[in-house]
Amino acid sequence: QVQLVESGGGSVQAGGSLSLSCAASKYIYRPICMGWFRQTPGKERERVAMVLLGVGRTSYADSVKGRFTISQANAKDTVYLLMNSLKPEDTGMYYCAAACTAVASEINYWGQGTQVTVTQ
Repeated sequence: QVQLVESGGGSVQAGGSLSLSCAASKYIYRPICMGWFRQTPGKERERVAMVLLGVGRTSYADSVKGRFTISQANAKDTVYLLMNSLKPEDTGMYYCAAACTAVASEINYWGQGTQVTVTQ
């Protein structure tokens, strides 16, 4: 079974930057996507960014377009999320997932989650 290990996150002031990384414990058979979801209290997880491994095609939520960049490490099942110009509304728990769907309930493989807090 694949495990996804996340790192990064933390607390930053609005306008700052943070980066997240997510590494799969073993090779994931293609085609597969890896993505980042964000969850805040009382709300469902929403996908903020996704990359199709090996192809590099990306997708972003409208709320983060132009500020977040997802990328893949070459020849590794590791993805990064660079978050620039952070806003307080970006605060939440960020989860890595190995799936192309944007529907959280359809996903089996999740990372443990990492907290991102953006203060005024």
